[in-house]
Amino acid sequence: MKLKQVLLKNFRNFLDSGEVEIQPEVTCLVGKNESGKTAFLQGLCRLHPARRNVKFSVPDHYPAWLEKRDRLDGKNLETFVPIRAVFEWERADVEAVETKFGPNVLLSEALVVEKNYKNELRIELKLDEAAAVGNLLAFIKFPAGYAFPPGTIKTFRELDAFASELAKDEQYGMVAEMISASVKLLLKDEEFNDAITILIEDRMPQFFYFHEYSKLPYSVKIRDLLETDAGKLNDEQLTARALLKLAAAEDDYLLNPDYERRKRELENVANALTEDVLQFWTQNPELRVSPDITQKTVGEFGGQQAVLDELKIRIWDQRHSLSLPFNEHSSGFQWFFSFLAAFSEYERRMPPVIILLDEPALGLHARAQSDFLKFIEQRLAASCQVIYTTHSPFMIQPGRLDRVRMVEDKGRHIGAKISNQILSTDRDTLFPLQGALGYDLLRHLFLAPNNLLVEGTSDYTYMRVVSDFLKSSRVSLDERWSLVPMGGAALIPTFVALMGHQLDVTVIADSRNGGHQRLNKLAADGILNDQKIITVGSITGSPAADIEDLFEPAEYLMLFNTAFGKTVTPADLPGTDPIVTKLSRHLGVDKFDRALPADVFLRERDVILPLLSYETLARFESLFAKANATLAK
Repeated sequence: MKLKQVLLKNFRNFLDSGEVEIQPEVTCLVGKNESGKTAFLQGLCRLHPARRNVKFSVPDHYPAWLEKRDRLDGKNLETFVPIRAVFEWERADVEAVETKFGPNVLLSEALVVEKNYKNELRIELKLDEAAAVGNLLAFIKFPAGYAFPPGTIKTFRELDAFASELAKDEQYGMVAEMISASVKLLLKDEEFNDAITILIEDRMPQFFYFHEYSKLPYSVKIRDLLETDAGKLNDEQLTARALLKLAAAEDDYLLNPDYERRKRELENVANALTEDVLQFWTQNPELRVSPDITQKTVGEFGGQQAVLDELKIRIWDQRHSLSLPFNEHSSGFQWFFSFLAAFSEYERRMPPVIILLDEPALGLHARAQSDFLKFIEQRLAASCQVIYTTHSPFMIQPGRLDRVRMVEDKGRHIGAKISNQILSTDRDTLFPLQGALGYDLLRHLFLAPNNLLVEGTSDYTYMRVVSDFLKSSRVSLDERWSLVPMGGAALIPTFVALMGHQLDVTVIADSRNGGHQRLNKLAADGILNDQKIITVGSITGSPAADIEDLFEPAEYLMLFNTAFGKTVTPADLPGTDPIVTKLSRHLGVDKFDRALPADVFLRERDVILPLLSYETLARFESLFAKANATLAK
């Protein structure tokens, strides 16, 4: 099953996170330091932890300024529910229930899970026990002529009582025994709801939380680590234990007194880890993992010598022909290596874990952070959902802003909030996104020969999403284009004036009465070919038009109404000017935030795109075709 939605309440600086939508593959939480990113992951992890049994605690986690007040008000804080999660069924989950209890038993469209401060897990399920009873009875062969009253038995308790009564008649003894045995086999002395809950809970993903303090230590006391209960180990010790499991330490291979046997196992581990590291670590391809084991006698007890076995991890650098202890390498490399070791324990687990990464790759160079994004995409998200936090622009994918959730602390009485309104938010919170887009822009300027400039993120969103939708069957943007949002119409002429001589640039601009005099002057001065200035009005046939006018009015109003909670109809907007102008006039404002409807379009594209009319798609096609025609042959 997939995590779909999370709500966190009265946990650290969260009073009410809001319903946080989780992406099927990767979700990125962006925010300032102390905004609540770590708190969200720690609260989520406690719902169903994969590692040591971390728990909710009122003294540690309930907002301190609220705790005393709520206790004085007579509230039982132990029963308060700080975490609520919604999981989406996958086909395998439904089949697991049907295999045991038959079809039409599971009525819930999703699984809702809650945990309170007493750490009691509660699962909400809508079940049809009568259907399960009917499915079982369908397999029971009653003697010829026996008329079983249909629909009279609706619970397994009633069915078991029926079997007891039936057993009193000798001719039905075998049938009664079969019914009783089947009920016992299905429920195992549990109530029906409890039996289903146990089945579902076993399929619920656990949360694997990894952070800075989970890094691997340089030296590991093997025997102590293997003999200590996992619940008593800290995070770095659990990472070391995962490394030992990768080396099959449970079978005492690493403790074998035969040096050759130990050495072979170490080399197997080294080969596996080195291959993993170098696949995604491009900073230095000359590294090799070189673990070793030391043994020393530490004393005699009862006439027997005690031997201390320690695993020490070194990294051989072929470039410099030397090896260094693991903890003397860069913090970024230590983090990446440690995560690979820790994740090895869960990579093939079924059901897959949900990976929670707290500020991953923070110590990595910008290029290495890009490598780690590739690692998340290609390795982790292939089997697991991933949720990670960051305030680094290099850990954000400009082409996948639908994965981004903004985390903002709005003060003591509101608390931290998490929103997917990525195109309009606090300036400081938005900075990593701006940095990511800026980095992407600069990268394309130096690497991409064909740059298609648009005014802002709304234009970028509409054009990119529609182009991707049309790519398989109709006219879309040529793949050679680098689509570049400029952050405002006023910036386009300045950019073209500075870079027009070095780059191949085409401009798509909104149309306004009076035209774009500065762009036209650049064309007159020979800096920009006038054929490479494309106005939206040239597509719509209007002297004034914005990118939003490519949509049929009712279709754009669907986005607008969803974004702002309005019920505006085309009949409410008289006039022939652009739709954003008519909407501003209708609202009685100078302008509204055009980014919000674009954000709805981005997030709900799978639902909205199939609903777009032929006329809307044809206008976008015309725009794409006109832009493609300006590409150098």
